[in-house]
Amino acid sequence: MKAAVVYKKGELPQYTDFPDPIVENENQVLIAVKAAAVKNLDKNIASGKHYSADEKETAKVAGGDGVGLLEDGTRVYALGVTGMIAEKAIIDKNKMVKVPEGLDDCTAAALPNAVAGSAMALRFRADIQKGETVLINGATGVTGKIAIQLARHYGAKRITVTGRNEEALKTLLNLGADEYVVLTQPEEEFIAEIKKIYSNTPIDIIIDYLWGPSAELILKSLKGDGSFTPKTRFVSVGSLSGDTIQLSSEILRSVDLQLSGSGFGSWTKKEMMQLITEILPEMFDLAVSKKLVIETVAVALKDIEKVWSETIPDGKRLVITI
Repeated sequence: MKAAVVYKKGELPQYTDFPDPIVENENQVLIAVKAAAVKNLDKNIASGKHYSADEKETAKVAGGDGVGLLEDGTRVYALGVTGMIAEKAIIDKNKMVKVPEGLDDCTAAALPNAVAGSAMALRFRADIQKGETVLINGATGVTGKIAIQLARHYGAKRITVTGRNEEALKTLLNLGADEYVVLTQPEEEFIAEIKKIYSNTPIDIIIDYLWGPSAELILKSLKGDGSFTPKTRFVSVGSLSGDTIQLSSEILRSVDLQLSGSGFGSWTKKEMMQLITEILPEMFDLAVSKKLVIETVAVALKDIEKVWSETIPDGKRLVITI
């Protein structure tokens, strides 16, 4: 079969022939892949930078999930037991979702990772309730855009977003954001804006995709003066701006702050099954009815080497079609 194969960590995937995967037990099934999204997660695993990456230096097919056809023609989205950016892959029967009619392959392949990166944080780490306020740090990317839409879907009363590009931030108002704060302004001005928002309407939930300096500034903005403070649930989902921060213990002592992370390893088996059996089917239905939107850029498998390292603009998801 043809596949995108990573022979050495850090190298680009190569479009080449690779042995067909083999079903090894009764819980596995072969799938004919039709589309697979390329996420930062896939790139980090391929480079060996992600904490879930296999330490062994062996040739592997890239891609962790995708959309394809079962032997009987049923179209499903599934997590891959083997790499999914290939003509064929092995999937787990218990980790697949039927794709509804009316939803194209590219959208079905692109949505799940962004949904996992937003819905899991909002529902299971932040425990979002109707009428709460949400701040999304780094909202102009693919997952940030989905987080805005899902926060509104789950009943958020007010949604504040941050990002570096003001023009991109303005477009988020059309997705459900109420206001934006630009990250590129002087630190003192950024902190003053967040403080003003926080004093007018307490921030119940912070979903953070950046970490690094902007997370430090937001946490500084929450610092209390010894009086009672509302509870804020800060959920770290990504670290696009850096993997570490400096956090003053005064912040932790002066504000009612719940700090947690959302990602592989932090989710329970029950939560993962809810993602597969409840959340993704609901999100697919929302997408069919145009109540949840994601933009994609489709590229053929044979061109994987050309596009792997490209930055896809405007918060769109790269999808490889097979």
